[in-house]
Amino acid sequence: MSVVTSSLSIDQQKKLLSVLGHVRLHLLYKASVHGFTAAAFHNRCDKQGPTVIVAYNAAGFVFGAYTSKDYTQSGEGVRDEEAFLYSISAGEDKPLRVAGISGQSAFTDGATGPNYGALVFLHEDKPEIQSNPGTSFIFQAAAMHGEDLALTEFEVFRVEGLGDVLAKPWRNVQWTAERKQQLMKVIQSYKPDIKTVHEARVLLVGPVGAGKSSFFNSINSTFRGNMTCQAIAGTAGKSVTTQFRTYTIKAGKGGGAVPLILCDTMGLEENADAGLDIEDLVNIYKGHIKDRYQFSPSTPLQEDAPGFRKQATLNDSIHCVVYVIDTCKVSLLTQKMLDKFAGIRKKTNQLGIPQILLMTKVDEACPLVAEDLKNVYHSVYVQRKARELSESLGIPLSCVLPVKSYSEELELDQDTDILLLTAVEQMLNYADSFFENQVIEDQEGIEQLDLYRSNDLTRPVLSEQAKHIV
Repeated sequence: MSVVTSSLSIDQQKKLLSVLGHVRLHLLYKASVHGFTAAAFHNRCDKQGPTVIVAYNAAGFVFGAYTSKDYTQSGEGVRDEEAFLYSISAGEDKPLRVAGISGQSAFTDGATGPNYGALVFLHEDKPEIQSNPGTSFIFQAAAMHGEDLALTEFEVFRVEGLGDVLAKPWRNVQWTAERKQQLMKVIQSYKPDIKTVHEARVLLVGPVGAGKSSFFNSINSTFRGNMTCQAIAGTAGKSVTTQFRTYTIKAGKGGGAVPLILCDTMGLEENADAGLDIEDLVNIYKGHIKDRYQFSPSTPLQEDAPGFRKQATLNDSIHCVVYVIDTCKVSLLTQKMLDKFAGIRKKTNQLGIPQILLMTKVDEACPLVAEDLKNVYHSVYVQRKARELSESLGIPLSCVLPVKSYSEELELDQDTDILLLTAVEQMLNYADSFFENQVIEDQEGIEQLDLYRSNDLTRPVLSEQAKHIV
């Protein structure tokens, strides 16, 4: 499934945001992809809250309408004092903004294309508008759309307010060089509670394009002291990662290994026959899938296949699962994707594996954070998205961590490193929870945990307590 992107230029987007205020836009509908019909519009835009229409014509105008109300096909006129029409043209520095006529409905909430009286979009299910200045809104046709009624493109965005800056951060972070060095030291000196397990194995799971591979590359860069690109990362509509990969992190060029293995997987996709298969995921959890196994979404790995490890030990299993989700797309997670996460969560809980959620690309999601990463826990918007993810995926808010990975930078940044290292520290803490909840049994009964040997014939059994770990 290819990624649908807006046709707005950077300059046009800035001008549109200047009339909308401190908001973020989420593309819901693009007519050239989804169809120039009222039915396609309502299928994707009904009951979405505040929205803005963006219409394009060959005369170079970008124009449309904003409403704070829902489209519901009620058949009634809807009053909205916040509604307005706007127009952006190349010849004007500032956008035109037209408020509604007092006492009149902003739009008719019917089954047709959006009908704002003065402007009726997708008229008769065609890529065109009907222009009636004076009905609900007053404007000069030449200034609004250049009297070109044919549309070359038509888009609708959900409009989300970013909110104010929190006076007190919802989490405290020390943004100092000393804190970065402390985190690196803690991570490098980490030792699992079980004597024969030498490092924590953490699995990254998330939708296509969420930033799993970029997260690993960023962690690796932080410890190496320079930018690296060991894991293939990209922006394709389909998963860039097609193999199961286990990555070791080195502290400096030629340095010793950090006691952490980050495991990367194929991205999740909505359809059952695409993306990572849940049965393959369970085999990964149990340590049965070898490094570089090539995923096949249509056929889960069988026990007699070459990539299947029959004699898996605690060293091979996953000790912590990390869900990776793009903060920019939190509100766009479909029910199918949420259902897939619910199925994965159920399997993971049954195996007693602790889980963390990473919110990636926080700088792209919130302009305040883009200006200064230290604003991440002052951002009302980031906090709201964290709570939304916590509720929709059933993960405690304390397990939701915002991060920024390196993408276009050529040099490391201290604040970025601190967020990344804080996330790694939590992964190791949660891996410890997994180790502490292992019950090792032998023929004489329960032995002390430090007597366990990873090549024993006796396999570890998860305790009842472990089954309830988040």
